[in-house]
Amino acid sequence: MKQYRKLADAEIDVLMHQGCTATSWNDIEVADGFKPEWITNVDFSGRIRLGVFETSHKQMGGVEFHSAIRNTRLHNVEIGDNCWIDRIHNYIANYRIGDNVVIENTNLIVCDGESTFGNGVMVPVMNEGGGREIPIYDRLSAPLAYMLTLYRHEKEFINKMEDMIREYADSRRDTMGKIESNVRIFNCGTIKNTFIGSGATLGGVSKLSNGSINSNPSAPIHLGSGVKCNDFIISSGTEITDSTLVSRCFIGQGCIMGKHYSALDSLFFANCQGFHGEATAIFAGPYTVSHHKSSLLIAGMFSFLNAGSASNQSNHMYKLGPIHQGMVERGSKTTSNSYLLWPAKIGTFTLVMGRHTKHSDTSELPFSYLIENATESYLVPAVNLRSVGTIRDAQKWPKRDERKDPDKLDCINFNLLSPYTVQKMLSGIKVLKKIQGLAGETSEEYIYQNCHIRNSSLKSGIKLYNIAIMKFLGNSIISRIMMDGKGNILPTEQLPKSMDDVRNMLKPTTSTGSGMWVDLSGMICPQSEVSKMIADIAKGDLTLAGAEERIREIHSNYYDYEWTWVYELLLNHFDISIKDVTADVLIDCVEQWYDAVANLDDMLYQDAKKEFNMQSHTGFGVDGDEKEKALDFEQVRGKFEDNSFVKNCIEHKQRKKALADQAIALLKSLK
Repeated sequence: MKQYRKLADAEIDVLMHQGCTATSWNDIEVADGFKPEWITNVDFSGRIRLGVFETSHKQMGGVEFHSAIRNTRLHNVEIGDNCWIDRIHNYIANYRIGDNVVIENTNLIVCDGESTFGNGVMVPVMNEGGGREIPIYDRLSAPLAYMLTLYRHEKEFINKMEDMIREYADSRRDTMGKIESNVRIFNCGTIKNTFIGSGATLGGVSKLSNGSINSNPSAPIHLGSGVKCNDFIISSGTEITDSTLVSRCFIGQGCIMGKHYSALDSLFFANCQGFHGEATAIFAGPYTVSHHKSSLLIAGMFSFLNAGSASNQSNHMYKLGPIHQGMVERGSKTTSNSYLLWPAKIGTFTLVMGRHTKHSDTSELPFSYLIENATESYLVPAVNLRSVGTIRDAQKWPKRDERKDPDKLDCINFNLLSPYTVQKMLSGIKVLKKIQGLAGETSEEYIYQNCHIRNSSLKSGIKLYNIAIMKFLGNSIISRIMMDGKGNILPTEQLPKSMDDVRNMLKPTTSTGSGMWVDLSGMICPQSEVSKMIADIAKGDLTLAGAEERIREIHSNYYDYEWTWVYELLLNHFDISIKDVTADVLIDCVEQWYDAVANLDDMLYQDAKKEFNMQSHTGFGVDGDEKEKALDFEQVRGKFEDNSFVKNCIEHKQRKKALADQAIALLKSLK
C-alpha cells in the first residue's frame, strides 16, 4: 500500500515560489519520492494527496512533456503517479485520479454531493406515457432488460429486481468521483458526477453529468467533440463522437454513435450504431443500426434492425398522447421513407416497405415482405427466406462484433434457423392454411391482421416455410449423429455402429427445451427457463449476480435445449416413437434435407444473379456503347461467377451434397 507523508517546509517553500497556494499546507499529503518542482501555479484546498512525477507523456505529433500539475485549482483531490494536469480553467473537486492520467485544457471536473454515477436512473423505455421504466446499472444485459421491460405483470419479480438494482446503485454511491488510470481528457467542458474507467479517451466533450464510462484496458471507450451525456451508463468498447446527445440512456458494449445522433430515454445493447438520426424511448437490442438523417426510432423494441433513410414511426393517434408502442422482431429491415403507426408488431426477418397505418401484427409470419400498395398493407409470407440479403445479414453479424471486452454482458445467438424462428414458421403454415380454408382456395386475396395476402403469395409461403423447416430438421439430425459440435465430422471410431447407437445418440440429454421458445433480445432460449428464472428471482433465490450467471448458463446450454425441441419435432414430423426410428426413416429425412438445401441455394443463386442483370448496368460506361458499359460494370463489380457470395453458394451446395451422401452411406450400412 502506498505510503504518504506531510510536506516538508522546504517543499512548501518551493511550491510557493512556483506560484502555488493552499488554504492549509497541512492538509496536503504526498507519496514517497514526491518532488515539488513539477507543481506550478496550483491552488490547493481541502484534503489533497499527490503521487510522484517521474515519467514523460508523448502526445500526437511526437510532442513529449514530463508529468506535472500546472495552472489549476484542486479541492479534495487524490492524484496518482505520473499524471499530467494542465490548464483547468475552473477547478477539479472531490475526485480520485489514478496513475498516468492526462487532463488538459478542460473547464470543470467536479463531484457535487452524493452520486451513484448513473446507476439506478429510471429510463422510461418503449412507452413515453410511463409504465415500463427500467432502472439501469453498470452490468445491465439485454436479456435481463427484456424481462424487466416486458414482464411487468410479474410484479414480485419486478419489485425484487428493482430492489437489487437499487442496492447495487447504493453500493456505488459516493461523494468522490473517480478517474481510473491511463485516462486522457483534453479540450473538454464540464464533467460532473461522472465515473471514468481505465483507458478512456475524452477529447472535446462538451458536458457529462451523472454517469459512468465503464472503460477498461481491453476495451477502452472514446468520447469525442461536442458530446453531451446526462444520466447515462456507457459500456466498454463504445465510441461516441460528433456532438451526439445522450440523455437517460444505457449504451451497451461495442456501440458506435456519431454525426449528431440524438438518443433519449433509451436502451442500446451490444454493437448498436446510431448516426445522424434520432431515438426516443426505444429498446435497441443487439445490432440495431440507424445510419441516416431524418430516421426516427421511437417507442419500439428492435434487434438486428437495419433502419433505412427517413424510416420512422408514430406512437400516438392524437387522443391520449404518446402511449402506444411497437415491436419489430429480430433481423428486420425498413426501407427508405418507410413508416409504421404504432401499435404494431412486425415478424422476424421482415422487410418493411412503404407506409403502414393499419396496426398489423405479422409476428406469426416471419421472413416476409410488408409492402404498401395504394395505402393498403400487403404481406408476402416467407419470401425473405430466398433473399441474398437475409443470408448476408446472418453471416455478417458475428463478423461485426466490436466487443473486445472478455466479459461480455449480452448473450447473443446468431442462428438464422432456431426453435424460435422454426416454431414461428410452423405456426405460419397453420395460419396460412386456416385463412385459406376459411376464405376458400380460389380466393384472389386474403385478409390477415389488417394485411392483404395474395393467393399466389400464400401458396408460395407455405412451400417456403416447409422447405426451411426441413432444412433445419435435417441440419440438426446430421449434426447429432455425425458431427462433434464444432462442425467437424466425427472420427470413424466415434460414428454409430448400429441403429441402437443412432437411437441413443438421438435421445435428448435434458428434458429442458420442450414447448415455446423466446428471443430475449438476442438470446434464444426456452420459455420454461425464463419462467423458472423469474420465479427464482421473485422468491429471492437469485441475487443480481446470480441472475447474470443464470442467463449465461441458459445461453451456454442452447444446443442441448435445442435438440430436445428438435427431437420432439422429428417424432411428430414422422408420427413415430423413437423405437420406430429406422435407417430408412432417417435416410428419407436426409434426402428431404438435401432437397431443401439445394432448393434454397438455387433460389439464393437466382436472387444474387439479379445484382448482375442488364438493369444493374445502368450508370456504367456512360460515354460508351453496350460493350463498354458491360466492361465498366465488370471492372467495378466483377464477374458474377467470381463473386464471393456466388462462389460460397455453389460450394455450400456441393459440401451439403457430399455430407448427404456420407450420411446416407452410413445409415445404409446400419440397416
